Amino acid sequence: MESNIKRIKKEEEKFVSSDRLEGMSSISALIKAIEANTNPRRIIKILFDQAKCNSKRAELGFLRAKAKQLDFEIEMVSAEVLQKISIGSTHGGIIAECTSRELPSLTDAKIKKDGVYFLLDGVEDPYNFGYAVRSLYAAGVDGVIVPPRNWMGAAGVVARSSAGASELMEMYVCEPTDSVTFFKERGYSVVCAGIRDSVSLYDTDLSKPLFVILGGEKRGISRALLEQADRIIRIDYGSNFGGSLSTSAAAAIFAFEILRVNR
Repeated sequence: MESNIKRIKKEEEKFVSSDRLEGMSSISALIKAIEANTNPRRIIKILFDQAKCNSKRAELGFLRAKAKQLDFEIEMVSAEVLQKISIGSTHGGIIAECTSRELPSLTDAKIKKDGVYFLLDGVEDPYNFGYAVRSLYAAGVDGVIVPPRNWMGAAGVVARSSAGASELMEMYVCEPTDSVTFFKERGYSVVCAGIRDSVSLYDTDLSKPLFVILGGEKRGISRALLEQADRIIRIDYGSNFGGSLSTSAAAAIFAFEILRVNR
């Protein structure tokens, strides 16, 4: 009973703001982003499982070298300490305490003239958000726009579910309708994922520059955004399925089809 309560508590904590990154994949991605000067987040301290010093000698050596370059501390702790502060169980004995990441406003962004950007609106779970960002980054999307209330505060969960891609991806904050205006003024085609009055993803022009709007599974995309879109695009199913795909699945399908068309 007690272990079940602890599990439920940890599950609830995924919705709480946290600037801890768990696991080497997330931490390595952040280090790469810091060195590329694309992410303002900084590492304050690495907590390293003292019992894993030998089995993770390579990781420890890498982190010690980066600690000197990027000015952060490495503290050896017990596995019990890490278990208490972690949300997941895949940290591998390495957790980073970091500063928060303030996302810049889209109005201050210098976007590409011939790019692909996505707006993720209404995603209600940080894991789904992270999975979507992972696919978008892998497909070479240039940036992600999020509304003022977004999941980037739950950094640990988002970074872990995105395999670190959330720390590498360029992200900007903007009200959804304002973001459409921003991209249209810069010559971008604006497309929304939807069903009514839609054309198939595979029968429409997906050439760059392109701004794609994806909504969450529950709330979808607002009427105001749909009315602003140049086109509404649907994903054709292979069976008579009346449900909707998860945002992460839709993001992967859209992003890789765009990559294929523009390759």
